[in-house]
Amino acid sequence: MHQRILIISIILLLLLLLFEITMTKTPPMSPPDLPCKVRLLLSLLTIVVNTVRRSNGTINRRLMSLFDLKASPSSKPNNRVKTSDVMVDPTRNLWFRLYVPAAAITTTTTSPSAKLPLIIYFHGGGFAFFSANSKPYDDLCKRLSAELPAVVVSVNYRLAPEHIYPSQYEDGFDVLKFIDQTTIDGFDLNNVDITRCFLAGDSAGGNLAHHVAVKASNHHEFGKMRVVGLIAIQPFFGGKERTESETRLSKGSALSLEQTDWYWKTFLPEGSDRDHAAANVFGQESKDVLGVNFPATIVFVGGFDLLQDWQRRYYEGLKKSGKEAYLIEYPNSFHGFYAFPELKEPSFLVKEVRDFIEKLCYAPSGISF
Repeated sequence: MHQRILIISIILLLLLLLFEITMTKTPPMSPPDLPCKVRLLLSLLTIVVNTVRRSNGTINRRLMSLFDLKASPSSKPNNRVKTSDVMVDPTRNLWFRLYVPAAAITTTTTSPSAKLPLIIYFHGGGFAFFSANSKPYDDLCKRLSAELPAVVVSVNYRLAPEHIYPSQYEDGFDVLKFIDQTTIDGFDLNNVDITRCFLAGDSAGGNLAHHVAVKASNHHEFGKMRVVGLIAIQPFFGGKERTESETRLSKGSALSLEQTDWYWKTFLPEGSDRDHAAANVFGQESKDVLGVNFPATIVFVGGFDLLQDWQRRYYEGLKKSGKEAYLIEYPNSFHGFYAFPELKEPSFLVKEVRDFIEKLCYAPSGISF
């Protein structure tokens, strides 16, 4: 029955998609030369997200579940990576998926330089969609674990609008404390070095990673864990001001201005605006990172992402605060490009992340926090 409903829903959405493409005189701005499969998936994603979001600020979770395909963990190495799920707090369904590459499964070492770094990853979705076991994120984290290589922890945090700010930030930081203080089955400290921990995330997950990094930088109770780097992939930041890229790409593929406004409204505390410190991290209400031991940061920006102006401001704000920061731009990339392995840019991103990790962890001039 469930499968029949799914098939019918997909057919209806495809018909709606074809009607929308036919009736639209000015299609949303999107990068040139995208494969037909990618264009179709982007359009389908837009329709699904717009359909399940209700005008009263709630989400039709049942309908969304038909399209949010899930991936199960695998105790046997799949694509060179073994996965398992670890519960942190069942009362709030806080858990993470652990990705251990073959390099760590087959080798045991006590040499610090031979141990793999740890990446704690926060998925995107406007704080409202997806989970750690959503198939696109499972595929992405599996790829990062295998190709970097690294042990990856993908956090399943609470979602808005059911849980608003600061629930997501609390969940993220609590996972760090859990890993630091708990003996975890399948988490062999002989193969992973938690003193070389990187926080990473895309879109809303990039925002989450930043705020967890700020809190971790001020936290001195970790026993072993040290956060040495932040990987911000098209992070979701904003403000009351409308930037040039927000105006120019307001109806962009994969993410629109109407959607970002909706995400902020359902995530931020009631009565807050987009200049809240959670959104505008270098605004008047934000916490100053000047005096904290903030990790080295790499920021990825796409030329067809309406958030790009805020992302560049984030990079510039870090530099002005005296922090080590790097900016990588892909002119033809839209918001969420990393979820499409058919494109060339995701491979470039993996290489840049690998180089960033090697610079901080293995190069003689690497930085230690």
